Amino acid sequence: MKFAVKAWSNGKARAGVVQLGNLASPIETPCLLLSTRKGLPSFIPPDLLPSLPSPDSHLFQVCPLHFLEGLSPKTISNVGGLHQMLGLHDYGLAAVARDSIQCLPEWNSTNKIGASFETPCGRLLIKPVEYMELISSMRPNIWATLADEVPAWVSEKRNKTSVDRTVRWLDDCIALSPAGGAVFGAIVGGSNVEERHRCAQEVAKRNVSGYWIGGFGLGESWDERPALLNAITDILPEEKPRLICGLGLPEEVLQGVASGIDLFDSVYINHLTLGGFALTFPLDGVDVNESYFQLSDIGSDQTKISLRATVYRKDTSPIVEGCSCYTCQNHTKAYINHLLNVHEMLAQTLLEIHNTHHYLGFFRAIREAIKAGNFEQFRQQFIERRRDRVALAAVHA
Repeated sequence: MKFAVKAWSNGKARAGVVQLGNLASPIETPCLLLSTRKGLPSFIPPDLLPSLPSPDSHLFQVCPLHFLEGLSPKTISNVGGLHQMLGLHDYGLAAVARDSIQCLPEWNSTNKIGASFETPCGRLLIKPVEYMELISSMRPNIWATLADEVPAWVSEKRNKTSVDRTVRWLDDCIALSPAGGAVFGAIVGGSNVEERHRCAQEVAKRNVSGYWIGGFGLGESWDERPALLNAITDILPEEKPRLICGLGLPEEVLQGVASGIDLFDSVYINHLTLGGFALTFPLDGVDVNESYFQLSDIGSDQTKISLRATVYRKDTSPIVEGCSCYTCQNHTKAYINHLLNVHEMLAQTLLEIHNTHHYLGFFRAIREAIKAGNFEQFRQQFIERRRDRVALAAVHA
């Protein structure tokens, strides 16, 4: 893996490129890692993956714990790893133990032996040696070391213990690591700025290719998050990429980019799709005024629409006019509303295609703002417009 920063804006916000060995084209950052279930997106079949923007959509986040049920690590290794098994030869795979959907950290059961997770197989205790066996068999392009993630409300003693364990497991994972794959050292520390700072210092001393920042999205407040992020990124070397889990909303992504984060997970898209929502917020900075609201906007807050709403039953327009995604080019709101009402899985497929396409466009707009040197202006305007739309939608509700 190769990483280079190409542009800076307003201090820490940065645009760069990640080059992975099996990808023909580099992937620009900040970028989105597509969430997967056992290596593939939850609802998008392999034959429709080429319909997503390339190469922006060619980086997947996989959870090794998903493979604890089914094929054994030895079988996956004999097949040739995940790329070979899934036929994803032109895609990059980043392995992270937490996927924020099905495999959530269970801090109460974690101990000095290993990290505990709530998984579809039940509550599991994963030891570093077991985790590395999974990583060795999967052969991902990028993998994050095992971490002891804790929520924001734990005691200082428990927080300090989580940092000590994470650093110790980092050394264990590096000692057991296979020859291939870029190692991302895990950084934790809960809502304690000093512990975040200490963990980042320790991890920065190790020979890793990048950094995975964990413990976010677990109860910390919006106001305290910038200090926690800056305590980490102030320490880390600029020439290595930073990956984070737990920041999904557009406002949270912008918060992360402002602190110098490069790679984000896409759990937000999964939650929207499961709820029957489609993203509609404008990517070109067009302002919305009160006259923009019409009767057809029931079930909408002008950032997303609920296609389960009966008002879309006879709406023959695409989700977003002018959108170039497969869904908007071929189907209507009425059709997706029908699919949702009859519980047809194609509804989730079409929604996930649109939401992924739209969110990748959001990240492209972020990169363009950074390259133009006006990221902070873009961020403030975006947040203000989102706040105005939600408030206006509440008035018209």
